[in-house]
Amino acid sequence: MKTLLLSAIVAVSALSTVVAFADEPSSNTAQTGNYVKDSVITTKVKTKLAAKHMSTLTNIKVDTDDQGVVWLSGKAPSQDASDLAAMIAKDTDGVTAVHNHIVIAQQ
Repeated sequence: MKTLLLSAIVAVSALSTVVAFADEPSSNTAQTGNYVKDSVITTKVKTKLAAKHMSTLTNIKVDTDDQGVVWLSGKAPSQDASDLAAMIAKDTDGVTAVHNHIVIAQQ
């Protein structure tokens, strides 16, 4: 678990450098710049979910569109876990909205 968290932190750090260069894309690279920003938002959300040390939150899929809207999907063991994932996503820089489509697993 520690190596997963460390790997996620390294990935975010590497992508943060890319964002610094892609922050103001020219007209020729606008779409590529948006893709990089979206990937960084997705990575930030996934890293925050992994940092909570709840293995159930690692089963959640995160997608981000070019407007900073995040879609969460997958399964969570409880409504509390689903709500926590949505709260974490909403509190991430660059996220403009969150659509929570996480299904609560039957027990």
